[in-house]
Amino acid sequence: MVVLPVLFLLGSLFLCNPVQAQSDTILMLKQAALNWKGALTCETSDCNCTFNQQRGCCCAARDMLQLEEDILERMTFLCHDISTLKGRVQSLTDKIKVAFKATMDPNIALMVPGSTERCFGPFNINIPVPFNSVLLNSGNGYNPSLGIFTAPFPGVYVFSFTTYSSVGENGRLYHKVQLMKNGKRGASVWENNREDTEDSATQVVALEMQRGDQVYLDLTSGRKLCTNLQYNVFTGYILYPYIAA
Repeated sequence: MVVLPVLFLLGSLFLCNPVQAQSDTILMLKQAALNWKGALTCETSDCNCTFNQQRGCCCAARDMLQLEEDILERMTFLCHDISTLKGRVQSLTDKIKVAFKATMDPNIALMVPGSTERCFGPFNINIPVPFNSVLLNSGNGYNPSLGIFTAPFPGVYVFSFTTYSSVGENGRLYHKVQLMKNGKRGASVWENNREDTEDSATQVVALEMQRGDQVYLDLTSGRKLCTNLQYNVFTGYILYPYIAA
């Protein structure tokens, strides 16, 4: 009969999880299952354990043990695959470590004629900003003499720069610094007001670079950076390389 296996399972369920409020129908099904005297048709489950040996949830013990063995076997294979992948990633990236950080040397500032300010600039042409105080240069992609970074590998790179300038009480902030990639502008920051005497701004950009592409910062003609030039910072690193298949 189809009804009898359902009764067995319901009886086992109520032994495992007693409830306080039960309908007459549920009580009847439970009692019918407990009073069953014939063979237990539980297929692969060990329902004899629950009905005749103990009041516990062990009907599916054998199935659970098999499931544990299957999961352990799959986890073993997964760990092996992860370890293999880690080794491949390390072998590909160990030689591709590129990052740099450089600041301006405040000693390059010169006295501006007719003022008390010491500044880098102004010039009558655009001038690459000389970030020649190098704090980090992994991969030796950055040239402090020229202030230029040259990509040693193709990939996606992240560059950031902070521009700072400060003038006297009656001075005028007047600067514009732009990030250049192969001579073309990628991002810029500027200031042109008398509302305050010092200010700073930061830009962060991600650029696709081919091997040999160059990035540097440009001070626009007629503009100047004054006082505490060491607060001007230029950084970059490779986000991920392009690896040939």
